[in-house]
Amino acid sequence: MDSYCFLVIIVVTGFFSIQADQALSSQNLPCNINDMKALQDFMTGLKTVIDGWSTNYSSDCCKWTGITCSFSSSLRLDNSTESAGRVVKLELPKKKLAGKLSESIGTLDQLRVVNLSLNFLQGSLPLLLFHLQNLQVLDLSSNDFSGPVPNPILLPSIKIFDLSQNSLKGNLPVSICDNASTLLVLNLAENYFSGNLPPGLGNCASSLEKLSLNMNDLTGGIPEGIFRFQKLILLELKGNKFSGPLGKGISNLTNLVHLDISGNKFGGIIPDVFHSFVKLRFFVAHSNNFTGFIPSSLTNSYTLTVLNIRNNSLEGSVDLNCSAMVSLTSLDLGSNRLSGPIPDNLPSCERLNNINLARNRLRSLIPESFKNFHSLSYLSLSNSSIYNLSSSLRILQHCKNLTTLVLPGNFQNEELPADSTLHFRKLKILVIANCRLTGSIPVWLLHSSNLHFLDLSWNHLNGQIPFWVGNFSFLFFIDFSNNSLTGEIPKSITDLRSLIDSDISIEESSLDFPIFMKRNLDASGLPYNKLLSFPPTLDFSYNNLSGPIWPEFGNLRTLHVLNLKVNKISGPIPSNLSGMTSLETLDLSHNKLSGTIPASLVKLSFLSKFNVADNQLYGQIPSGGQFSTFPASSFQGNNLCGDHNSPCESNDQLPSLQPDESSRSNSIINSGFFIAMAIGFAFGLFSSIISCNKKILKSLLKLFCKKHLY
Repeated sequence: MDSYCFLVIIVVTGFFSIQADQALSSQNLPCNINDMKALQDFMTGLKTVIDGWSTNYSSDCCKWTGITCSFSSSLRLDNSTESAGRVVKLELPKKKLAGKLSESIGTLDQLRVVNLSLNFLQGSLPLLLFHLQNLQVLDLSSNDFSGPVPNPILLPSIKIFDLSQNSLKGNLPVSICDNASTLLVLNLAENYFSGNLPPGLGNCASSLEKLSLNMNDLTGGIPEGIFRFQKLILLELKGNKFSGPLGKGISNLTNLVHLDISGNKFGGIIPDVFHSFVKLRFFVAHSNNFTGFIPSSLTNSYTLTVLNIRNNSLEGSVDLNCSAMVSLTSLDLGSNRLSGPIPDNLPSCERLNNINLARNRLRSLIPESFKNFHSLSYLSLSNSSIYNLSSSLRILQHCKNLTTLVLPGNFQNEELPADSTLHFRKLKILVIANCRLTGSIPVWLLHSSNLHFLDLSWNHLNGQIPFWVGNFSFLFFIDFSNNSLTGEIPKSITDLRSLIDSDISIEESSLDFPIFMKRNLDASGLPYNKLLSFPPTLDFSYNNLSGPIWPEFGNLRTLHVLNLKVNKISGPIPSNLSGMTSLETLDLSHNKLSGTIPASLVKLSFLSKFNVADNQLYGQIPSGGQFSTFPASSFQGNNLCGDHNSPCESNDQLPSLQPDESSRSNSIINSGFFIAMAIGFAFGLFSSIISCNKKILKSLLKLFCKKHLY
């Protein structure tokens, strides 16, 4: 037994020694002269230099960055006596390569792998690249290639074909399926391919596992040929113009794990065939025209982790079998026509942590059972006619893992509870906007020290902004606009760490649920799918705030939007605001600001919107920087001059008065001037008389007395 083991060790060791020697030798041999020429031609077509590459023909290209060579003998070439290494891999992702892709790359006839992804390559694709008989991996994704894909494609050994995220157009290059029986991955997403899905795509059915055609201009329905892809694990068709019904033949794709048909024009009912999908984990069909009820095979699936069918026209009640849906983590049924109460059995879906039921017709209370919803992290119920805010908050505070609570458009004319015992320890996002709530900003918010995002806009809140709002470490978005708040903006706002320190990390959620930002009374709101999509913002517009703009606002280096319009804020515009180096929007219009516009604001190089209309400002409008791009309306309603208004008489122009006031003032000034001169002259004369020589006065007195007394 021992001798047998020893023999096995000797054989295995010898095998790996031979392999190691071959690998070592292949890197010690110079590369094939034809391969060298092809690579240098490839380099000539680029506008950038590749580190580690040489223009010297005596250099060994097998040692260049991103190049892998192999023995001619190991490649089983007819000319196995060739001593040079052959290039089998060209891998240069994320190298900032710019320029065009040379046709010479197609002469590297032993290539197995080409990966030039995540660069800046442009122009048309070379034909010979698509005739490489040994090529197994072609990844040109995330470049700027344009035009059609060469036809025909002759890649009999191809396994991974990725041209995604370019600017390619024309029909889908399905000729790749004519000769490739080994193709596993076909990714043509995020281009400009158009037309219907051609029947020839079905020739890939025997091998294809992943098909991604997202974000193109494809039309028509799903052809029956697609339903023959029984090895398909991933099918992504989102963001096209597909229409028609989703055929029952989809049930033939029994190995599907990920199915995304969102952002199309599919209509009719969703077929009740999902019991056939024994591996399906992701079903994403939002933003289509589906009608009818949610099929029971979806609401009873034990494999689904993500069910997203928002923004359709589905109706009926929300009826999930939580005892069956043991894998469900994310449920998005928002923007449909669903009715009835919020299901009280949702907490029994033990892994469910993200729920979006927004924009439906629920007209419901938050169920008491939600006190036990320990897995719940994200909840959106906006515009669903939910009522009794006090009860809702009392119940939801027991959801210990709740991080996102989105409730706008509900609880109409109720009062925002001031109960200081409310506690949301992990809350990061709170939106209770557009509810016409009364009351004031509640002190219980102070307990939510992890807040990142706070929106209480479009209500009827009164009172002052509490000083403790500036105590939050992660709060980067505050919207208190369109309320009735009074008093000064607390100076503590300028201490918000997340708006001062760019190193403060904001944890991003992986959700694909939209949060809507309301812009005006008529608009439905702008959707933001991720927390970091929101610009760092302080919006206190449309209130009754007074007092100054603190110079310390200039410390908020990461702030993008400062909106204070339509208040009663007074005093000067601090020159320190130039310290807000990330600022994109500064709206100070319709206030009582005085003084001049600080010239230092021209340093705000990212400023794209600036408005100081209808204040009491005077002097010259700063020139330079972004100020040349702002419209004249940004400065109207002041006594300003400069590029956007009347020319300035001097750089030190003083505030002007109205014509009638000016003439009256000039008259008063002139009269006063002459009166003052007369008084001064008389006073001077009198003083001179008083200071005359006493002897002269005595003489005059004697003369007077002599004449009149004697």
